[in-house]
Amino acid sequence: MKTLTIDIRKAEPNDAAAIADVHQDAWRGAYSGIIPHRALTRMINRRGPDWWANAIRRSATVLVVEIGGKLAGYATIGRNRARELSQQGEIYELYLRPEYQGIGLGSRLFATARKKLADSGLRGLVVWALEENVGALSFYEGAGGRDIAEGVEVFDQKALKKVAFVWD
Repeated sequence: MKTLTIDIRKAEPNDAAAIADVHQDAWRGAYSGIIPHRALTRMINRRGPDWWANAIRRSATVLVVEIGGKLAGYATIGRNRARELSQQGEIYELYLRPEYQGIGLGSRLFATARKKLADSGLRGLVVWALEENVGALSFYEGAGGRDIAEGVEVFDQKALKKVAFVWD
């Protein structure tokens, strides 16, 4: 019997290619059929290994989750960008490869991201999710988030509603 280890840690520049792969798999899985194909492809292609390496070097806080040494997901975190909301921290992105969803890794990554924000002195948390991304809405509702605000994102002239979940 082989024991797999689960490790959540801060990303390093040599993780960039694996994060780009997770980003592509997760975004295609989450947004195909929601975000117009051309816009989605452009967004994914913009975030290749060089983009991720620069983000990590610029001191963006990128967390990764590894299972058995393979990168399964990532989260990007920092200060809340929506000034109208009182929560100070934000999880900008939290994504897992589709084959790692539904087994608790997302919850572990979410809890670690939330703790890291709190340890940095940021009180409260906000996460935005597209309203048509039913999996994300279920995840954040299940994690105790309160749906308190709405916004709109436009992708190739298609307006999509987004929802803000908060934790105090």
